[in-house]
Amino acid sequence: MVIKLPVLNMRGQEVGERELPASIFEAPINVGLMHQAYVRQMANARLGTHDTKTRGEVNRTKQKWYRQKGTGRARHGSRNAPIFVGGGVAHGPHPRKYTQRMPKKMRRGALRSALSAKAAEGAIVLVDRLEMAAPKTREMADVLYRLVGDSTALVLLAQADENVQLSLRNLPDARYLRASYLNVRDLLKYEKVIMPLDALDVITSWLGEPQRSE
Repeated sequence: MVIKLPVLNMRGQEVGERELPASIFEAPINVGLMHQAYVRQMANARLGTHDTKTRGEVNRTKQKWYRQKGTGRARHGSRNAPIFVGGGVAHGPHPRKYTQRMPKKMRRGALRSALSAKAAEGAIVLVDRLEMAAPKTREMADVLYRLVGDSTALVLLAQADENVQLSLRNLPDARYLRASYLNVRDLLKYEKVIMPLDALDVITSWLGEPQRSE
């Protein structure tokens, strides 16, 4: 089935029609692959700088707390033991890398699955162009409302556009993203994807022809 979507202008009026590439927007929807890509992306975003001190690292005296015998109390070597307040932490976290690897074909396959799922839901909105003469948050909010209503929106840009980016920056239910930085997390987070035609061209040149060796 060929997916054709209307092309809107910034006033929300239909000005044309565009066919979506079947290799990208009609790919098999692989939920497991999308989940794996999402988990990888979230894991790679972790800094892994957490650290706790062991009993050998806490800054306390190493002197024996009290004598071995004659007190009626348990035998203890020092106050650095994890059972005491201010002592070291047993089996606590230490700096580590959470990085996960994923082949390029699988990463791009996950993106095709996510885009196909959005297309199947009717969540992709094509715009002939998206530009602002000056940074205007209120005007951008009106544009988004005409395009997607009250839905949250991911706005894709073919290239950096300072006026559009500044206009979108303070909108709580919208986010801008360069089309070449498209990722599964942002695709799944927002209800609608606003895609100017030049951003669609970037995605087509990047993700088209999944059978080609990469």
